[in-house]
Amino acid sequence: MGEAETSELKEADLGRIKRMIPHRYPFLLIDHVKDIAVGDCAVGIKNVTANEPHFQGHFPDKPVMPGVLIVEAMAQTSGVLVVETLEMIDQGLLVYFMTLDKTRFRKIVAPGDVLELHVKILRGRGKIWKFWGEAKVDGEVAAEAEFSAMIITPDDEKRR
Repeated sequence: MGEAETSELKEADLGRIKRMIPHRYPFLLIDHVKDIAVGDCAVGIKNVTANEPHFQGHFPDKPVMPGVLIVEAMAQTSGVLVVETLEMIDQGLLVYFMTLDKTRFRKIVAPGDVLELHVKILRGRGKIWKFWGEAKVDGEVAAEAEFSAMIITPDDEKRR
């Protein structure tokens, strides 16, 4: 068994998520993160509702969650995983997308769906991290992507 399999899995409710990543309504796209295996993987939860602003125009008669927002929800889940891994809650870390590869959209996500965002660290060292993510609805893959991000601390931001 690896370290992630033997250590206790962590969770982050909405209040804890807000202490970990800077996103807020209407762009906070995760409600809960469960099964956080520090340094390895996590599962974000997004309860998709008809009240979300993007559904007014995408599309009025057949609401479909935009694929880019599904990928963003995977990235936000990854941000929570990174903050938990680095033990840097309340430190004001920013996580910026750098690359997006091998992205596929396989199933429509609509109001009423519960989106499970399965993310795994492929490489995490220093400021650059790489992830694999799958977004699932009822166990079926709706989207998948490989992506990388840069971790920025408040001190890094001051130097910019």
